[in-house]
Amino acid sequence: MLGYRMTQGAWYFQDEMKLRSNLTLRLGLRHEMTNGWNEVGGRCANYTFDKNLVISTEPRIDKSCLTENHAKLLLQPRVGLAWDPTGRGTWAVRAGFGIHNDLQDNLANRTYANPPYNAREQLLGPTLSLIPLQKNIRLPLTCGTPGAPPSPPACGFYGSGGVDPVLFTPTSQQWSLTIERGIGRDLMLSVGYVGSESYHTPLSVNVNAQMPLVCQNPQGCISGGTTTSGDPVPANRQVLVSQGTLYHPPDYRPNRYVSSGTQWFDQGTSSYHAMDVSLTKRISHGVAFKANYTYGKAMDLNSAVLAPSAGNEPSNIPSPYDRKRLNRGVASFSVLHQFSGFTSYQLPFGNGQRFASGATGVMDKLIGGWQWNTGFRAASGFPFTPLAGSNTTGTGDASNSDVPNWNPNFKGPVIVGRPDKWFDPKAFVLPLQGTFGNVARGSLRGPGLFNVDTSLFKNMTIREGLKLSFRTEVFNVFNRPNFAYPNEVLFQGTEYSSSGGQILTTATFSRQLQFALKLIF
Repeated sequence: MLGYRMTQGAWYFQDEMKLRSNLTLRLGLRHEMTNGWNEVGGRCANYTFDKNLVISTEPRIDKSCLTENHAKLLLQPRVGLAWDPTGRGTWAVRAGFGIHNDLQDNLANRTYANPPYNAREQLLGPTLSLIPLQKNIRLPLTCGTPGAPPSPPACGFYGSGGVDPVLFTPTSQQWSLTIERGIGRDLMLSVGYVGSESYHTPLSVNVNAQMPLVCQNPQGCISGGTTTSGDPVPANRQVLVSQGTLYHPPDYRPNRYVSSGTQWFDQGTSSYHAMDVSLTKRISHGVAFKANYTYGKAMDLNSAVLAPSAGNEPSNIPSPYDRKRLNRGVASFSVLHQFSGFTSYQLPFGNGQRFASGATGVMDKLIGGWQWNTGFRAASGFPFTPLAGSNTTGTGDASNSDVPNWNPNFKGPVIVGRPDKWFDPKAFVLPLQGTFGNVARGSLRGPGLFNVDTSLFKNMTIREGLKLSFRTEVFNVFNRPNFAYPNEVLFQGTEYSSSGGQILTTATFSRQLQFALKLIF
């Protein structure tokens, strides 16, 4: 059993200065630090890489999973500004900037799978004589290491996991500008812009993949790449590509003694820009509400640090050698339009209210104290990426991360808009073996969302120290089906999949009602 440890520390300084009666400046500085990512018994197994990004045959075993600790000095300045242009309290201008770090404290997700303490072995050939693995029996040596037998199953290929051994801490620069205007005593309009740029964000990468080449031969180049078992693509799958094509020649993995796997590298970048408008009414005459609209866009290289976190995009980037051109696109969580709001209304019944204002005793307890709340949300759909369903790029990656080509002969709408056929798979074709598809990540969008929830509350004081609370809640009042994103895998082998483009699940539940009664004493 492996046990990972990390010691973290931080200090923070902040000063607020009132430069004028209507102008306030706030300055801050935060410093965070860690001693790295360490295994208590010196048993962290993490692969390393040479200067050409070729993975080591055996993992490095040490107390620290990292060969360098870049989290000793993480300075994070913060600036905030608040200004009342008129000095009368009806206007407010707020601006801010800050740098934030995300200390990495979950790296065991990747290092657990590495030999010799934990391992995922790739078995080649028809024999399964090693299954089940026997307790306290040493795993076979990695093929290609000194003293190892010449071939499997006496030696083994292991699926490499791990993290960048010189990992940098993910960093985000965030800024905002908001203008607020009071409209009357209880109503406020707010218009704002928020933005951020992030770097050193984690990417899921198969680093034991070939470096793609650009065909320089006027007569064309033989393309194919590597199979998922690590060997050159057989001759019957090799193709001729034209000059100028980015391709993988038929070849072994860079390290033929290590199978494909997923590592976390800190080479990701992302950006977010959004406009936000809100209208807020503070409670008066029993009514309060807030309405908000956001128009925004997030761009990154990969949102699926763990595969379940973003099932609407490729789980790995296509190639660790050409990240921005091949994989930068709309983030899987980016919603273009969002409109949300809530209302709260204290019903005007009971003693001192508009209706039955003279009610007392039991009658007042029955009809007074009711509150009706409603919340609603409307949003455009999440982006998604059509997938080829096989390793057409020839990187040897089995994670199903390759995309198809747009079909130049397709005519008609790509988005059909029905649950049984949200988009038309015939709009896409398979790329040539060993080449990259030209469909951009996040190039299509799934169904939008519209949902209304409502609730009715009743609070009643029976006597001093004894209260009764009743609640009725209705979720998805209109019982509207909000569909999830469609099946992105378009091909089974070289044929179109019968389920490609179909939506099989919903994003929200059907209408649900619940009742609650609580006695407080």
